[in-house]
Amino acid sequence: MLRRRMGYSDPTSGKDILGNRSLCFIFICAFGLVTLLQQILYGKNYIKREPEAALFNMGPYQSSGRYSAQQFSRLKGDETGNWTGPINFSDDGSQKPARNGKKRFLDSYDGPYEYNSTACKELRQEIMDVKVLTMVKTSDLFERWRNLQVCKWEQNKMETNNFKMSLSRCCNAPSFLFTTKRNTPAGTKLRYEVDTSGILPITTEVFKMFPDDMPYSKSQFKKCAVIGNGGIIKNSKCGKEIDSADFVFRCNIPPISDKYSTDVGTKTDLVTINPSIITERFQKLEKWRRPFYEVLQNYENSSMVLPAFYNTRNTDVSFRVKYMLDDFDSQRGVFFFHPQYLLNVQRFWAVQGVRAKRLSSGLMLVTAAMELCEEVHLYGFWAFPMNPSGIFITHHYYDNVKPRPGFHAMPHEIFNFLHMHTRGIVQVHTGPCR
Repeated sequence: MLRRRMGYSDPTSGKDILGNRSLCFIFICAFGLVTLLQQILYGKNYIKREPEAALFNMGPYQSSGRYSAQQFSRLKGDETGNWTGPINFSDDGSQKPARNGKKRFLDSYDGPYEYNSTACKELRQEIMDVKVLTMVKTSDLFERWRNLQVCKWEQNKMETNNFKMSLSRCCNAPSFLFTTKRNTPAGTKLRYEVDTSGILPITTEVFKMFPDDMPYSKSQFKKCAVIGNGGIIKNSKCGKEIDSADFVFRCNIPPISDKYSTDVGTKTDLVTINPSIITERFQKLEKWRRPFYEVLQNYENSSMVLPAFYNTRNTDVSFRVKYMLDDFDSQRGVFFFHPQYLLNVQRFWAVQGVRAKRLSSGLMLVTAAMELCEEVHLYGFWAFPMNPSGIFITHHYYDNVKPRPGFHAMPHEIFNFLHMHTRGIVQVHTGPCR
């Protein structure tokens, strides 16, 4: 009270000697210095890992199973790039050079780079760094894939053999791809793939429709081509290259007339038929038997395989295909997928991140081809509404009819194929053939 009356004041009252304000200022300066040192010391790694920050942001395939309209709507117009020029689309739709300076690999591009060159090792690592599909935006994934096209593809024997061994242990296509008299004797109670509560007794009549044994053996064919029906193969001019393969697989009796043969070829050794095609297009073969037979004539002497034991509805329709061909005295092979094989394949790919109500026919054939062929090439496999240059494409090479949503996990299937290509297990062709 005395000080207050006499007008005295504390000479240190307006100062903050190592008080709160001083300590706060020191802390801010220290934090800024540490941050600056991090940028200097780790700048390269920080920049290199920047795309991974997109994890769980708007990915190329939403959790709902639908494509992001916001992401795809900005990639329109005439083709602005090719398979040897890196293009990256910025958020405003403009183009900018490839990230990380990868354009340096393409500036002086005058032919394929050797598989084991330093550049190609780095470009392959760019793909392998994307562990899951949601780690990057579609445009970034496309850019990495485009950059990799400057590199020759070579089969990695060790990676391929390891993959084949995994398939052999889980699935064993040379013994169980088709239902045969050897793996399914008469009297067997065959359990359906999906309707697991349903059981089909293998009667003598059913048993007679099965082949004695598997018609194909392990690594029987040197070079195989599996043809998907994606719009990515349109205008590819890959027909001649496809027809040069030792064995050609096709999905769901696609058109291979002169209108399409330049791109997709005509050779067919095995083709799948989805029973829904027979139901919807050929009235379950109750009347339209001749039109269906004539469609099959386009595939010369190719064999066909149907998922007769997927569920109970598929069985009668699939059997009618066999009866119809017998009536026409056709020597064409008709096979039925073994339901246990398809279940094992489903489980195998679920571990690889492909979780869907149903695997696509293409993935089933690729899986089988890995065991039946020494080297596997994929054409027409793509799962995005634009090609790697960002140009919109039709869903199929012959139409733009979309599949039933939520049934397949196509983007995840293709993502696995891109990884397998990068590891030298299969070669994925997404550009024009030379």
